[in-house]
Amino acid sequence: LCLHGCHSDGGVVSVKEKEIIASVRCLRHVYADHTEVRLCGLEFRVHRGERVVVLGANGSGKTTLLNHLVGLLRPLEGGVKLFGYEPNRHFEHLRTKIGVVFQNVDEQIIGPTVWDDIAFMPKNMRLAPSEVEERVKRALNLMGIMHLKDKIPHYLSGGEKKKVALAGALVMEPEILVLDEPFNGLDPRSREEILELLVSVNKRTGSAAVVATHDVDLVSAFAETAYVIADGRIVFRGTPKEVFGQVQVLEKAKLKPPALFRLFQDLAREGLPVTPPLSVGEAKQQLQHLLGTVPGQKGKVAE
Repeated sequence: LCLHGCHSDGGVVSVKEKEIIASVRCLRHVYADHTEVRLCGLEFRVHRGERVVVLGANGSGKTTLLNHLVGLLRPLEGGVKLFGYEPNRHFEHLRTKIGVVFQNVDEQIIGPTVWDDIAFMPKNMRLAPSEVEERVKRALNLMGIMHLKDKIPHYLSGGEKKKVALAGALVMEPEILVLDEPFNGLDPRSREEILELLVSVNKRTGSAAVVATHDVDLVSAFAETAYVIADGRIVFRGTPKEVFGQVQVLEKAKLKPPALFRLFQDLAREGLPVTPPLSVGEAKQQLQHLLGTVPGQKGKVAE
């Protein structure tokens, strides 16, 4: 099923052909403590249904970008548009179109129980009780946390809290999901579960997703498009492979490509017929081909 991004004849629409639903250009913001943040350079854009990662070191301006995008901040200079509106001035037109998960989910989980927390938005929108119940059940099942519905959120694990926050963000079926450092503090298993859930939600619903992170390993597993922020500028936009190939750009942003990508870059420079992979599976296939081994026949050489 193609909810967004299909032609009438069934053909898939490329990201570049899809509608631009969000854009940010040359922001300037001054916080109450007089800290000034500027974000110029390339225009930041999100197309309908697109998975986007904003990549930058801590303090680079990622959170400032997201907070302007969802209407929590208003720029002194620059422009922000979301579905054709300025988020800070016209949030009422956008509130059901946006789902947000903050870096510290404890600040956004306010319900006495998991059920109450997820039901907060649909109740606040004055939906019928039956509709509220249906939406909450759907969000709980989507996140696989129906068994937590009567639990007190304060006592949940970090991974469980993230899932509750995601369920609350998704309960109104938003057209764009915005997440700030969603994997901070999670153990590897929880991190993988949340990542798989995000990709699954994107593919099933056609909603766009924007994730801000300093974790380069997240990019290849999630992003269709990645932006790199360095020194108050959006300095690069491209696919994960294009981004990882820009070593100098990443160094300027105080980042490095994933270790596996760097290893294969070094092997290629030494003359081996390999290309830097975006996943362990891709790396495995190249090594099997390079070594002439037959998958499933350990130790045997292909004839």
